[in-house]
Order: sequence, then C-alpha cells, then structure tokens
Amino acid sequence: MDALDVARWQFGVTTVYHFLFVPLTIGLSVLVAILQTMWHRTGNEKYLKLTRFYGKLFLINFAMGVVTGIVQEFQFGMNWSDYSRFVGDIFGAPLAIEALVAFFLESTFIGLWIFGWDRLPKRLHLASIWAAAIGTNLSAYFILAANSFMQNPVGYRINPQTGRAELTDFVAVLTNKVALITFPHTIAGAFLVAGSLLVAVAIWHLMRNRDSADTPAYRFAATFGSWVTLLAAAAVVITGDIQGKIMTQVQPMKMAAAEGLYTTESPASFSVLTVGSLDGTRELFAIKIPYLLSYLGTGDPNGTVHGINDLQAQYASQYGPGSYTPIIPVTYWSFRFMIAFGLAAAAIALLVLWTHRKGRTPTSSWLLRAGLVMPLLPLLANSFGWIFTEMGRQPWIVFGEMLTRDGVSRSVSLTEVLTSFTAFTLIYATLAVVEFKLLVRYAKAGVPDVTPQPEPDDTDDAERPLAFAY
Repeated sequence: MDALDVARWQFGVTTVYHFLFVPLTIGLSVLVAILQTMWHRTGNEKYLKLTRFYGKLFLINFAMGVVTGIVQEFQFGMNWSDYSRFVGDIFGAPLAIEALVAFFLESTFIGLWIFGWDRLPKRLHLASIWAAAIGTNLSAYFILAANSFMQNPVGYRINPQTGRAELTDFVAVLTNKVALITFPHTIAGAFLVAGSLLVAVAIWHLMRNRDSADTPAYRFAATFGSWVTLLAAAAVVITGDIQGKIMTQVQPMKMAAAEGLYTTESPASFSVLTVGSLDGTRELFAIKIPYLLSYLGTGDPNGTVHGINDLQAQYASQYGPGSYTPIIPVTYWSFRFMIAFGLAAAAIALLVLWTHRKGRTPTSSWLLRAGLVMPLLPLLANSFGWIFTEMGRQPWIVFGEMLTRDGVSRSVSLTEVLTSFTAFTLIYATLAVVEFKLLVRYAKAGVPDVTPQPEPDDTDDAERPLAFAY
C-alpha cells in the first residue's frame, strides 16, 4: 500500500459518506416546498404540520451535508494537487459558480425560511423555501457538470508549454451530454430517497398511534411519499436507459465492465448473473437475457457492444502499455446492487399504496419493518451508483487525458495520508451517530402543534396590581 492507495480510499469514503446526505437534501427541499404550497393554497392545517415536521428533518440533513462537502473539496488540494493543477482551470469554474451563486442562494433563503415563520408575509416565506430548493438543485447541476468533464472531457485544450488543460468553451462544459443526462438521473434518485423517508416516518406513526388526531396528516404523507417514490423510480429507469447509451458511446469500457463482457458481441446479452475467475479475466458461468445488452447500450437489439479484451488492446495501442480495465467484480456488482435496491424501494412503495387503498390503515408488522428499512434502500442504490460511476472510469481520473496515479500529490507521504484518513473517518463516524440520533429523535416526536398561540399581554407593568417581587 502506498500514498496513492490510501488517498483513493480516503476520497472514496468521504465522497460516499457525503453523498448519503445529498439526495435527501435535494429531494426534501422540493417536497417541503410542495407541502408548504399546499398549505398556502388550501389553508389545511395538516399540510402546515407536515411542512414544519419534514422541514426540520431537511434542515438537520442539510447541515450535515454542508460540513461533509467542505471536507471533500479540501482533498483536491491535500491529496490530489497534481490533478488540481492539471484541470483546475476547467474543474474550478463550475465549482466556483456553485459556491458563489447556487450555494449562496440556497443558504441565504434557508435562513430566511427558518427565521421567517410569523415574521415574513406568507407568500414571501413560501418563496424562500422555493428559492432554497432551486439553489439546491442548481448546486447539484454545477457539481455534476464538473464531474461529467472527468467522464467525457469537452470544451478544453492541452497547453503544450504548461501541460495543463485549459478551458476554451464553458458552455460546452455545462452542456456536456453526460451532464445533461446525469443531472435528471441524479435528481430522480434524490426523490427516490426523499419519498422513501416520507413513507417510513409516516408508516411508523400510523401503526403506533392508530387513533391519533394527526392520523390524516400521516396518511397523506405515506400516500404522497409512495407516489413520489414510484414516479422517481420510473424516472430513474428512463434516465438510466438514456445514460447507458451515452456511456456506451463515451466510455465503452465502463459498459463492458458493468456486464463482465470480455469479448465483443453482436447482439449482446444482458448478464443477470455471471461468475468469473478469481482474477476477473474470464467468465465461468452466466445467466443471460438475449439481445437486452445491445438494446441498453445502443438502442438496437442487434447492436454491437465491445468487450473488455478488445477495448484493452485498443487502449494499450492508443495510450501506451498498461492496464485500462477497472476492477470487474466491483463494477459488475455495484451496477446490480444499484438496480436491485432501487427496485426494492419502489416495490415497498407499491405495497404501501395497496395497504392504504379505500381508506384502510395498515396493520402488518412486516410492512412496518419494510417501511423502516425503506429509506436505506435508495440510499444504498445511490451510493452503489456512484461507486460504479467512479470505479468504472478507472484507471483514468480524467478519461483519456490523465491517469489516477498521475493526479495524486507527490509531496504527501503515506503517513500523512493515513493520519488524515484516520482522523476524517473518526470524525465522520461521530457525525453519523449525531445525524442518526437527531433524525430519529425528531422523527419520533411527530408533527408539531400548530395551534395559534394567544397574543402576548402588552399591559404596562405600571397598570398591574402591586405584587411582591420576592
């Protein structure tokens, strides 16, 4: 093990940990804004209760996401300075806009929303949460645009004198075809997480307090969250299909690695299950669906999908000797875990809708257990999706331009990286406990009482009857 290995582990751990908070923040910001809009338009108290209730969970998660995101960006200078030096002219532009525009919009209006209850006019207060939600989604787009450059570099040139990548077309970076499809796919995944959280919390309260005065609010939250989850799952499937076709165009090795496809096939079958050799170089046993991989990769059931061995030979000829194959078991199984966990969440949402039909209240203990597990499923799906996205690009840190081994900081020693990795892991473990306890505590507390309080007594003290002060 050397500094490169530990630096990769550190960035992988902090990225996956940070992304546990991101989809919930993105999805909940919009759902809370929708709930408040319902209250604003109808005056129904249950929508106000749900707005205040889920808004508190959103704020807890948002705070954790900010903390972990800042640490993640520091690593570009700490452990990946050569990468930052090479691509900073391009990578820094969307990140700077994200910080100066989107995050500023997001954080400012969240502050107004938090402290604006009963202080701002209702319309202005409603506009604040919508502005925060828009800022949250804009942040996601600029960050994904930066990441998409690593997957499919566009809008740049290599300066032969400095050896650095220089920005030539910022619009091309923002309209990168990888970014244009990755953004809706990521947002759909975020709503999958947020909808699942709405369902889980509502189901828990419904089944513990069946005759509560707040039952109508929880019934709506369970139904609303289930529909959000199902629609998000459909959007994930549609955008994922388009993303797969674009991935086959710009990163054919990633598609081959996702399927464990070693030889070029036309038509190509989709692998439901493949068992390979221990070294990951050949297929031993497989269960396949004919023609499906060709359609997923090219849109044509008889389309050609290039295999790992052929692509390895092509890249070795194009870029020089070396291995250009990612770790096949990681890409193969992370791709399948992503799909499986996402579909499982959608299945539970469908079950919740079925048990709520015609005004019924669910009673099954199995449904309660499934509901409590439900938010973890899309979180795992999102995490495995990003593991596949980043590991499938290896050994490139910028596809076709810079290998990962060339991006690590040359002045950072193994001891220094291990020290920071250990420190971050301990801090993140502590934050995970804090986040979990806060979410559970406020989720158990239930929807708040929104009964209007009596006006304060402004009677002057001089007019009060004389009383002892001791």
